[in-house]
Order: sequence, then structure tokens, then C-alpha cells
Amino acid sequence: MARRKKEPQSVHRKAIALVAQELFLQKGIEHTSMDDIAKSSGYSKATLYVYFTSKDILVSYLVLQSMQILYDFTQKSLQDNGTYKERFFGICNSLYEYKKLYPLYFSLVLKTIRFDEHCDNFLPEEKETFEVGEKINAMIYKFIESGIKEGEFRSDLKIMPSILSMWAMISGLIELASNKEEYLQTIIKVDKNEFLQNGFALLYESIKAK
Repeated sequence: MARRKKEPQSVHRKAIALVAQELFLQKGIEHTSMDDIAKSSGYSKATLYVYFTSKDILVSYLVLQSMQILYDFTQKSLQDNGTYKERFFGICNSLYEYKKLYPLYFSLVLKTIRFDEHCDNFLPEEKETFEVGEKINAMIYKFIESGIKEGEFRSDLKIMPSILSMWAMISGLIELASNKEEYLQTIIKVDKNEFLQNGFALLYESIKAK
């Protein structure tokens, strides 16, 4: 324990969160207790509560981590100097890659992000998660706004509602492809990637200027 005390708090929080992430994937968040996390992480329950005073706070920490990684994925996809279509597909495929690499995080970012600027009882992680989400939306907003100005995207698009619809449709396609992979292969005769690329193309056509 002496070695642990010399390490910064962030090291312990990351170590605990990594174990919790694996347990949540195996058992689900609702069926994983703080006792389970303490046992698997090698921390006593009392020590565990020093770093995370509740499971809700631990989940909020993971949601923030997931949003920060999603920000990095989105930023990278939009930094490329390709066409608007290539960058749009970059956003779609980066979310698909994100789902493959971080399945728990993918599910967490789709859940409700609790925040009210007029309320003081929100966790710091919840507020920061909201702020990171807004930064992601701002990047997409700038991308769509630029596309409208250059005549690539429809001029009648309401940008913010369109952004939320895009996230919903892209993530929905990815979830469907993951859950129905066998059906796609045996009945429809397409693999998951082909199905997704076709879906992403349909989405692009829906916002493209005619």
C-alpha cells in the first residue's frame, strides 16, 4: 500500500476505471457492484470509495473518458484535406471504429448526458462531458456550415437538428449492423461493412445539394 500512496490520485482512478470497464462489459453496469470492482481491482472497498464515492461517479468518469476519445476521433476525421464526402464518410467510419475499439464507451455516449446550466448539484465529470459534447457538435456545425456556403450541402438544412439526426442515424446503423450481422450475411447477402458503407452513402445523399 505504501507504493500506492505515493502515486497520484489520477493513477488510481484510471486503474479502477479500467477494471470497472471490463466488468461492465461482462456483467452490465446494473449487475456490477462496487464490491465486484474492489475485488477485481485489488483495492479494499474503503480505498475504492476514496477515489470514487459511488458507482454513479465512476460511471460518470467513464462517460467523460468516452466523450474525450470520441472528440479525438471526430477531430481527426475532419482534419483531413479530402472532399466533403470523404470527410463525411470519415466521421461515419471513425464512429464505427470507435464502436469496435470501445464498445462500452460507444454505448455510454448514446445515453442521456445529464446537465443543466442553472443547477449546481451536477458532478464535475457531468459538466465536463457536456462541454466536450458541445465541442464535438461545434466541429460538425462548422463542417456543415462550410459545406452549405460552398454549395455542397442543402441550403435549407437546419444545422443543429441535422447534427443530432446524423448522430442518431449513424449510431443506429452501426448498432443494427452489429446486432444483425448474421442476418445480413445469410439473408441479405452483404457483409457488415458493405451494409454500413451503403447506409452512410444514403445519409450523405440526404444532406447533399441537388
